[in-house]
Order: sequence, then structure tokens, then C-alpha cells
Amino acid sequence: MVPFFDSELFLTTAVTLWVIVDPPGLLPVFLGLTNSLSEKQRRRAGDRASAVAFGVIALFALFGRQILDYLQVSVPAMQVSGGLLLLLIALELLMGKGDDPVSHEGVNVAIVPLGTPLMAGPGAIVATMLAVQRAPGVTGYITVGLALVAVMTLVWLFLRYAGLIRAVLRESGTVLASRIAGLLLSAIAIQMVADGVFGFIEAH
Repeated sequence: MVPFFDSELFLTTAVTLWVIVDPPGLLPVFLGLTNSLSEKQRRRAGDRASAVAFGVIALFALFGRQILDYLQVSVPAMQVSGGLLLLLIALELLMGKGDDPVSHEGVNVAIVPLGTPLMAGPGAIVATMLAVQRAPGVTGYITVGLALVAVMTLVWLFLRYAGLIRAVLRESGTVLASRIAGLLLSAIAIQMVADGVFGFIEAH
């Protein structure tokens, strides 16, 4: 009987996506971009942003392999480049750098920049594509899909109750959570690069 769920892959994918999206670090940006909105409009923006991010990441999880084949890019190459990309994101989290909340007149902030690229950015897309490659077939798609649903549900809850969570964590708590996320993500990034290098060696 073929297993349709990989608990290790689920946990790894969920933790990686959670660290990349970094809901605690996203809260200040979300609150800044939706500062002029009412509570009802802010919640609606959080709903839309979560839906957009889920759709974009899921799309690349389903068709990422075909895209790689068309571009003639190997999985080890994607692992190395993805690891380097995640490392840059981790360094930004550790050093406290990020996009300042700005006004986007005429643009639905739930789609841009919240849904993408803040939530469904290159890091989350690459991590999801690589997660599917670790368990090809039905097992990979189901496991990664469940991990994506779990993480995006938690992200949606963070955005929906952003005001309350920010009041509880306060500024110092939000900063601390972002630094811890950066540390975890840097370790994940280094491991991803190492796996890519070993993949190149085994292929040749």
C-alpha cells in the first residue's frame, strides 16, 4: 500500500513556510498598509491576501516541475539558488531590514504587496517546489498541500486578529519573533545549499 502522507515532509514544509512568511514580522507591515481601513476592511484585506498567497504558491507547487523542465534547470541548481535566496531573506530578518509600509494608491494592498510578494514571495515558492520534489507523486502533492493549508490558515488567523496580537506581543515581542525566525531560516537555507551541492556531486 502506497502511503499518502509523509509526516516528516509535512513538518519540514510547514516549519519552512511558516519561517519564510514570518507572520509576526508581517504584522507591522500589514497594520501599516491597512492603517486607514476600518476593522471590517482590514479583516477583508487579510482574507484576500491569504487567498492570493495560497493560490500563487499552490500554482507553482503543481506546475513548478514543468517550468523547470522547460527552462532546463536541474533540481540541485534550484536547491542552491533557493538556499541562497532564503539566506538573503534570513539575513534581512536577523538585521531587521524590510520594506516600510507605504501608500499604494489605486492598488488593492491585499493583492500587492501583501498577497504577493510579501507572503507568496520567491522564497516560499521555491521552498514549496522543492518540498514536492522530495516526495514525487500523490504523496508529495497531498503532504505539501496539507502543510500549505495548515500554514496559510495560521497566517490568516494572524492577519485576522492582527490588532489583538500586536497589542499582546508589543513591539519588542514582534522584533524578537522576527529574529528567531531569521535564525531558523538561515539554518534551513544552509542545509538547502548543502543538499544542492551534494546533488551536483552525485549527478556527476
